[in-house]
Amino acid sequence: MMKFLLKQSFIGILYLLGFNLTLQSQDIIKGQIKCQGEKLANVVVSNGYDFTLTDIDGNYSLPQNANVKFVYISTPSGYLPQTKGSIPCFFQNIESSDKAYDFDLIKNSRNDNKHTFIVQADVQVSKEKDIEGYVQYLKDLRQYIDQKKKNSDVFVLDCGDIVGNTPSLYPSYIQASDALGLPFYRSVGNHDMEYGVRSHEHSYKTFENFFGPIYYSFNRGKAHYIVLNNCFYINRHYRYIGYIDERTLQWIEKDLSYVPKDHLVFVAMHIPSSSTKDIKFNALLPDETSNASSLYDLLEGYDAHIFSGHTHYNGNVVFNNRLMEHNTAAVCGTFWKADICTDGTPSGCGVYEVEGNKVIWKYKSMGYLDTYQFKGYPIASSEDYPEDIIANVWNWDELWKVEWYENGKYMGTMNHFEGYDPEAKIICSDRERVEYDWITPIKTDHLFRATPIDKNAMIEIKVTDRFGNIYKQKVSTDKH
Repeated sequence: MMKFLLKQSFIGILYLLGFNLTLQSQDIIKGQIKCQGEKLANVVVSNGYDFTLTDIDGNYSLPQNANVKFVYISTPSGYLPQTKGSIPCFFQNIESSDKAYDFDLIKNSRNDNKHTFIVQADVQVSKEKDIEGYVQYLKDLRQYIDQKKKNSDVFVLDCGDIVGNTPSLYPSYIQASDALGLPFYRSVGNHDMEYGVRSHEHSYKTFENFFGPIYYSFNRGKAHYIVLNNCFYINRHYRYIGYIDERTLQWIEKDLSYVPKDHLVFVAMHIPSSSTKDIKFNALLPDETSNASSLYDLLEGYDAHIFSGHTHYNGNVVFNNRLMEHNTAAVCGTFWKADICTDGTPSGCGVYEVEGNKVIWKYKSMGYLDTYQFKGYPIASSEDYPEDIIANVWNWDELWKVEWYENGKYMGTMNHFEGYDPEAKIICSDRERVEYDWITPIKTDHLFRATPIDKNAMIEIKVTDRFGNIYKQKVSTDKH
């Protein structure tokens, strides 16, 4: 008896450490996957540890163990899960091994080889009044996506911090999101976790109760989507780090074994993997993923994009020609105190259009057309460069060009620099407006400047994105 107890204890410890063991048990999870009566073969099914494919009759079976809470499918291309409002029902709670966990998928009426997805982050509603701001954002977004839906399948990736330590607002957030009429695939953020619990494994239980598994995948056309939890709670008051545990890494490795190398891979999570091309050495960080290189290794061989939030600013990191990260600005702007973020990026979302295994993107600012891709500031807007005009190009990366003209004459490229957005600096200095004393402007590297020769000249800024789209703005040279 003692040997048995020791063995079971040892197995339990290994599970907590993330090792995926196959328990010798008669219990299995089983079910069938169909679509309008058609039995679907080769659908990927997981219990969070193990994987299998459905057979020719659409049947599957998986081992069950004490750590299994859900059974879920990686929805195949050409099909959609049932939905409950904005929640896609690709998962079921495990209740008993005697029950059959069947899934009835919907045939996608569109060719999902071409589709559009929205990336949003940090809605971060902390009180009911914040929901009103979120509703206004969704109204603006709905007008925009209604045009996209005419020619494309559309869905939303939400990169977490849905609430601001207020899980009681999950129902209000869900109700608001449901009105958009789209499925939302959600990541858990650090402000979505339970604090004061004894371990990381307990920190995401409330989130799971509302939204399902904390890591999962699905497919559209020739694109594979992985949603992760990389907020690792370490039970030191409010303390967490960006970290992907071994259980999740093993799951990703198995999940990707079913994905052809010529497919795009998109990964959504809350905390950025890295804010720079160079990963910080020997660091346990709350704002970057400490073991990001492990994720990069798993993605090697794919054209991959990582989506994150958390920082409340916008930025892109091109790690190499096959891996890029898009850190998306906050829906809540300056925590619902202003409609721009602390780097000057307007509240909004990323819009990504996929065709085959190619993707293009732009940033959609709330209340603006999607041609609004930068803001130009006149002379004297910046305290650091009072003689210069300034351009904040929030979705910039190294393949963009930022140029300027003086009285119609081409003057070359603007000088790239790191600094404060002028408007964000003014807003954050208004303590009465921002309310919280911890809100401060942040330095950003998507700023550009130039010094006009003629102080009375007509100045025009021309920005060309990596896809060749051109955006122009005229700025005043009048000092103010």
